[in-house]
Amino acid sequence: MTTICSQLKLKSSDGKRYNTDVANTEQLLRIIQSIPSKKAEPFKLWLAQVGRERIEETMDPELIAERLVATYERKGYTREWINQRLQAISARKELTDEWKDRGVRQGKEYAILKFSQKRSR
Repeated sequence: MTTICSQLKLKSSDGKRYNTDVANTEQLLRIIQSIPSKKAEPFKLWLAQVGRERIEETMDPELIAERLVATYERKGYTREWINQRLQAISARKELTDEWKDRGVRQGKEYAILKFSQKRSR
């Protein structure tokens, strides 16, 4: 397999900088998929499961909300907090959609409005 990593000069424990292989998340997952080892198998199975779940979510987007709620529950958040969070996400989506409809472009204008929205809370 050809390497899909890049190299960066990173400082080592001796204080010197050496070229070190680095990879982003997608590259790391592709490397793991290519490892012919039984020790990598549980991770490969997990990747397949997550891939299947995302495909199912494209067919039924409501599953995304269910996964979000389940994730917050596993993290120990209360139902009340989760509902407030979902409402905040929805309100933010409506607001940014309105900005888009009125011609606000991603970038500087958008960042200014986002910043002023946070400060007004």
